[in-house]
Amino acid sequence: MKRMKFTDQEKEILLKNENVVDVGETKIKYSAKFKLKAVQEYYAGNTPQTIFLNADFDIDLIGRKNPEKNVKRWRNIYKAQGEQGLLEKRRRKVTGKQRTKPLSLEEEVKQLKAKNVLLEAENNFLKKLKALERGLI
Repeated sequence: MKRMKFTDQEKEILLKNENVVDVGETKIKYSAKFKLKAVQEYYAGNTPQTIFLNADFDIDLIGRKNPEKNVKRWRNIYKAQGEQGLLEKRRRKVTGKQRTKPLSLEEEVKQLKAKNVLLEAENNFLKKLKALERGLI
């Protein structure tokens, strides 16, 4: 099932809730205090649906399954890292070739020239190694 996109009007409604920090096209960013409160209320016996309803969320707007998914994810973070895990900002690690900003043309040319020099040195080394193995040197 494809994730629904929030309209501008729905984003406005969500942003009026004090527990929402930001709303993207398909995602809602909740405040750290709300996440911690939701986990504590869950352990006190409340259901995720009830927690979100008490926090003035329209379940039909955010999705019926989202409260359960969010509270489960927050509980896992709480179990692994405690309160601090929910309160501090977490940033994703940039892995592989992902970059936060694109390279300028000059930076890209500089990188390619450096890579070219490295590859030429590697090729020369391999040529000498082959010659050495054949007994030519």
